[in-house]
Amino acid sequence: MTTAASPEVVWKLLVDATSWPLWSKVDSLDTTRSVGLDPGGDDDVGAIRAFRTGRRVTGERLTEKVEQRLLAYEDAFNASIHNYHARIELEPTSDSGTVIHWYGEYETSWLLRWVMPRYLQKFMQDMAEGLASYAEECKLAQ
Repeated sequence: MTTAASPEVVWKLLVDATSWPLWSKVDSLDTTRSVGLDPGGDDDVGAIRAFRTGRRVTGERLTEKVEQRLLAYEDAFNASIHNYHARIELEPTSDSGTVIHWYGEYETSWLLRWVMPRYLQKFMQDMAEGLASYAEECKLAQ
């Protein structure tokens, strides 16, 4: 996914868990179940970000952070999947935009093995598209 927004704009949205409901498929950030969030919106490695989507709350622990390049996380709590590891890689383009690569690996029960790969691939694609689109809106507002 490519956006006209700079890596700096995209990065600020990624590291600030409070912004995710503005551009992603999550409904809200559950601050009561989140741990170590930065009040200034620059969550660091070890922070657990709990996101509510419908009635389900999933927790993601930040595991790696390279300024304006990489944000990685793993599941801290998730009823449907386990051993989940995801990476969001940002690559600057020659025209000051950003390529967003969002992907992950996980394990799930044998019941969900047929549904989950397609669902998660679409979910991550929608997240990247939402991030790209919202980052462009933020760029225009600057």
